[in-house]
Amino acid sequence: MSKRIVILGAGESGVGAAVLAQQKGFEVFVSNDTQIKTNYRNVLLHHNIIFEEGRHSANKILCADEVIKSPGIADNAAIVAALKAKQIPVISEIEFAGRYTKAKTICITGSNGKTTTTLLTYHILKNAGLNVGLAGNVGKSFAMEVAISDFDYYVLEISSFQLDGMFRFKADIAVLLNITPDHLDRYNNNFQEYADSKFRITRNQTAKDSFIFCHDDPVIKLEMQRRTIAAKCYPFSIRDKIEGNGAFMINNDLVLKYKNDEMHMTLEELALQGKHNLYNSMAAGIAGRLIEIRKDTIKQCLSDFQNVEHRLEFVANIHGVEFINDSKATNVNSTWWALESLNKPVIWIAGGKDKGNDYSKLFELVRLKVKAIVCLGIDNSRIFEDFSGLVKNIVEASSAAEAVAQAYELSRPGDVVILSPSCASFDLFENFEDRGRQFKKAVRSL
Repeated sequence: MSKRIVILGAGESGVGAAVLAQQKGFEVFVSNDTQIKTNYRNVLLHHNIIFEEGRHSANKILCADEVIKSPGIADNAAIVAALKAKQIPVISEIEFAGRYTKAKTICITGSNGKTTTTLLTYHILKNAGLNVGLAGNVGKSFAMEVAISDFDYYVLEISSFQLDGMFRFKADIAVLLNITPDHLDRYNNNFQEYADSKFRITRNQTAKDSFIFCHDDPVIKLEMQRRTIAAKCYPFSIRDKIEGNGAFMINNDLVLKYKNDEMHMTLEELALQGKHNLYNSMAAGIAGRLIEIRKDTIKQCLSDFQNVEHRLEFVANIHGVEFINDSKATNVNSTWWALESLNKPVIWIAGGKDKGNDYSKLFELVRLKVKAIVCLGIDNSRIFEDFSGLVKNIVEASSAAEAVAQAYELSRPGDVVILSPSCASFDLFENFEDRGRQFKKAVRSL
């Protein structure tokens, strides 16, 4: 009798896991507590995979041998608690897919910069001619890629929620960009729990593996003192010279050092500008060197990479007012980097589904740079409460079009309007992509 695999959630992650599980001969059942999107329903129907939508039927789920949980479902959800009470293993799709590939994995996590670094690393490997797949939180799900492709390398963006369901999976190269408060509502408002989750990226690594990390991040620095990391460590820093292998700055030069061989690039040569992107470039560059990619290829890729949509994306300049789409900034630290990079008076479009944000880190930047705030969310009370003493004009909008119109009205030539919400998008939008695209459409309609 075949093992019964139940998959909770029928999005990219869940449907990919379902296809792979069926391919490997398991009895598969997919349960989604809302209506399944048409494109994912069609995949399930095409593969004759049994599913339900609009509910989680306990009698069909609690008989599973193993459950693959989509990252969007919280660990304290009632059905997950019931599974754990019955001691039925609950794993992530990353854990499951990892069982069925021998490809080398470069796994990237962090509170901010994951997608940019993942895409940049993939760009380097692809341009080096390697047989490489892109998966995880960007592109296809890891499970779907394993089911339909045969890659030698995978570059994976991995969220803390996916890491929580990883037990035996191992990253050959693990990258940890930063740890700042995010998703604390999923971690009992306990920052240490969230930090522990991020460090699961090093789980099961051995001395044959590699760990790339930000030497400048105070949380990572503290955690490194508390932990024993088995993998070879490759720090990167824009403040200190790294004595061994890693990446650092000398004057205006980025230096990548590996096996006593150095690669140099000036800051002006980098495609991605700003301090946060300097870190991202360093991390991707080290990863490229670790798999012996030629320095010339890495330099070329770091200089010609096109930035990711919704991350400090220039939209338009309308009558001297610049519009920037930073919809992917779903936490305070992302917005801090965005505001820090701007050198013009700012009209800041902020708000959405608050995840327990501490806005105090933004106070100084907002006081110095922001002339008006447009709140784009259902409940904007926290933003009014925290910023009313710092910014004279704070207004509310209930749609992207209204927010853009109000921001334009508040602006003058030479100003910049930035959508950098600091919050999740689920109160008014389908996701951060939907929010960003509606913003861009509204700007182009001015």
